[in-house]
Amino acid sequence: MPIWNRHVFHIFMSIEGKNEVQTSNIIDLLQHRNKQLVLSSSDMQSRQMKHFILSEHTKIYTNTFGIPEPSGGIEIKPPNIDLVFVPLLAYDLKGNRVGFGKGFYDIFLSQCRPDCLKIGLSFFAPEAEISDTNEMDICLDYCVSPNKIYNLQETIHN
Repeated sequence: MPIWNRHVFHIFMSIEGKNEVQTSNIIDLLQHRNKQLVLSSSDMQSRQMKHFILSEHTKIYTNTFGIPEPSGGIEIKPPNIDLVFVPLLAYDLKGNRVGFGKGFYDIFLSQCRPDCLKIGLSFFAPEAEISDTNEMDICLDYCVSPNKIYNLQETIHN
């Protein structure tokens, strides 16, 4: 995947007890490559996410939904993010995805630049098709599974 020329990486911290991909090794790898990491906190009232640079001073707490989030810090706006790792439950070869997020990631991804890479992390191969989609859904560019990296851009454009 063409990720190493990117500088600002948004990543999620895994929810305890949910079958999400553990991201701690990815966080360590990116920090050792001198990439700037960004974490989000969610505002349930506005259905918006705020994004903060992860540093050694970042304090993490668990919100009411069990999601680890930063309690503040240096805020960064979505157009400044080069790559987003997206949590998900399922995806298809067209890049459609299903997650836990109640639409938070669709709103967030729509605020990112068009060239921002969107990479799903999943334990599973893609579904044949996810039919429950709408025009607000933002598709993935890639998905990483234990056995394969799926280039969903190739599938969409072929």
